[in-house]
Amino acid sequence: MTNDLSKDAETSVAVHPIIAARWSPRALDPNGQVSDVALRAMLEAARWAPSNGNTQPARYLVGRRGDETYPRIFGLLSQRNKGWAWPAAVLMLCCMVTTNEKGALPMPAYGAGLATENLVLQAVAEGVVAHQMGGFDKEGAKLVFSLPANVEPLVVVAVGTLGSPDLLDDDRRERELAPRRRKPLAEIAFTGEWGNSAF
Repeated sequence: MTNDLSKDAETSVAVHPIIAARWSPRALDPNGQVSDVALRAMLEAARWAPSNGNTQPARYLVGRRGDETYPRIFGLLSQRNKGWAWPAAVLMLCCMVTTNEKGALPMPAYGAGLATENLVLQAVAEGVVAHQMGGFDKEGAKLVFSLPANVEPLVVVAVGTLGSPDLLDDDRRERELAPRRRKPLAEIAFTGEWGNSAF
């Protein structure tokens, strides 16, 4: 089976090709590589994301396959995520800083989310794929990485190259090959009052 699995979004009007092409595959090539240049570009994209008052709350612990950080991040994943994420070339733990010298940061989770969306869109631009996971041991992450009290782990991002769906078990393979779905625009964009479609 080919690993050139295109799943471009079906949209009511054209969106940027990078946005249309972004999805969250689980089938990753165990031999896939992410170059240092691509990884650096992804982190630069995250760095230049908007944040409330330019507080920049996003931080990333980066593990490359074969280094000492990678298995520490991998060990935090839920058993379900370990079942497919093991071939990733890079695992990143995204955290948010919640305070600075002026006090509590405004909307740090939102800022870290914006940064990570920049990161995964840059992954598409670099020709690699990224899958974000909330299924990991957050309390364990605080201990494993000695996170300061004002740092909260949010998500783990697996980055690699697209592999064959044949690498997956039957349930995951079926979902990997299924069409992508989203709620229609009429259900998410309103005007005048709640539920009154803007389009």
